[in-house]
Amino acid sequence: MSKVRILAIGHSYVLRANRAFAREVARDRDFEITIGAPHFFHGDLRPIECEPEPAGSPLHLVPIRAHWTRYVHVFRYSRTALNRLILDGRFDAIHAWEEPYIFAGFQIARLAKQSRSRFCFWTSQNVNKHYPPPFNYFERACLAIAHRWIACGTSVFDNLVARGYPRDQGRTITLSVDTTTFRPRPEEEREAVRRELGLTAPVIGFVGRLVPAKGIRILMQALEKLETDVAWSLLLLGSGEMKQEIEHWAAGLGFQDRVRIHLAKHDEVPRYLAAMDLMVAPSQTMRNWKEQFGRMLIEAFACEVPVIASDSGEIPFVVGNGGFIEPEKDIEKWHRTIYRLLRDPDLRKQTGLSGYARVGQFSVAQVAGQFRAFYRELVES
Repeated sequence: MSKVRILAIGHSYVLRANRAFAREVARDRDFEITIGAPHFFHGDLRPIECEPEPAGSPLHLVPIRAHWTRYVHVFRYSRTALNRLILDGRFDAIHAWEEPYIFAGFQIARLAKQSRSRFCFWTSQNVNKHYPPPFNYFERACLAIAHRWIACGTSVFDNLVARGYPRDQGRTITLSVDTTTFRPRPEEEREAVRRELGLTAPVIGFVGRLVPAKGIRILMQALEKLETDVAWSLLLLGSGEMKQEIEHWAAGLGFQDRVRIHLAKHDEVPRYLAAMDLMVAPSQTMRNWKEQFGRMLIEAFACEVPVIASDSGEIPFVVGNGGFIEPEKDIEKWHRTIYRLLRDPDLRKQTGLSGYARVGQFSVAQVAGQFRAFYRELVES
């Protein structure tokens, strides 16, 4: 029997780590997976050159020149390179890891139709948005061409079905975490990271963009309410527009020795995350955005780090019984739960184990199995 030949294209694939599930799919000899990714992309936190695959990888990686990558809605792949890849590739199916309402997603869909390959796209849109021209046209065209569509979570699927996406063509497949990279670390290794950062345990951690939507101000107000005899440090892994505001806040309250902002490369995140004693994700629902998944949550689960998260968007579906969910704007409840975990090492251990018990459903192996089944269905339907 011939192999199932899949082409998956997306700007997130510039990072090696984001191809982990595809790498696992390709270990099945019934599949041949080609990955298309921008040669260079301006990410949320930093510019990124397309990272090469590790030695022995079963994936075929094709970097594609892309333009206007600072602006995700209108960035585009090189027409010549994309045409050559899609029209000459003779793929059984093409999977766009781009939103259907952006120009790059429309580019891929249009060529997939021309190639007569089966086509699907991935989406994380859990807010009922109505896009202005030409983005509404891009979305309608992608949906008309697609044989299937994939939602990254329950809130995404429900939102899009309500907006008119065909339910029978939709599937929910979550993001994944590589549990060989994100894993619990021995205490001596965790302590070495704390010393390197100049922080003392217990360490409260945050991973992501330093912007109001991520709930940084809620976190700061909750920390201000902690009693002066409570020990804590704060490690913020990321960057963003609030960096200076956070630094001024810490200096004004005498917290400057307790607070560190560190922009780590993605490959470095596992060791820093594992050094945290608890991780917070106080995401806030905004007019045009709410948390679409929260990859940092499953990464914390894999590291056995206890999680406190808000009830914004997809978060409750991801966390389930694996951590604490608090109302996104209730500063008093955030304060009380942080206080409980800081003062009770046994509760931290128990909560970390609850998250670790849940991470299996998000593991690369589990998600890759779902994609194998999905790709077979897509090609054979």
